[in-house]
Amino acid sequence: VRPVESGGGLVQDGGSLRLSCAAPRSISNINDMGWHRQAPGKEREMVARITSSGSASYVDSVKGRFTISRDNAENTVYLQMNSLKPEDTAIYNCFVVSDGYYYWGQGTQVTVSS
Repeated sequence: VRPVESGGGLVQDGGSLRLSCAAPRSISNINDMGWHRQAPGKEREMVARITSSGSASYVDSVKGRFTISRDNAENTVYLQMNSLKPEDTAIYNCFVVSDGYYYWGQGTQVTVSS
């Protein structure tokens, strides 16, 4: 049982992508949802997180460019990424928190060409 991501791909510097992550209905009592990313040779980092009430937080490097949102009725979290930069290139994994347990998606590749 894991969330399913979609929306990754190849985009040029300055372009946009929208990632989606749908959690199965079998995952209930969802609290926080969000996204991490890991670039080659770098540590994994939290990109954005959103609480069940809609409060969002971001890593400094994406503030003003990325927007996280969620649809609680559909158990889905989104990441709108604008003004993408080559340094945003990474594998993006979504997570869903339920009763303190983290469910992770399989990851989707985002590549930004210069």
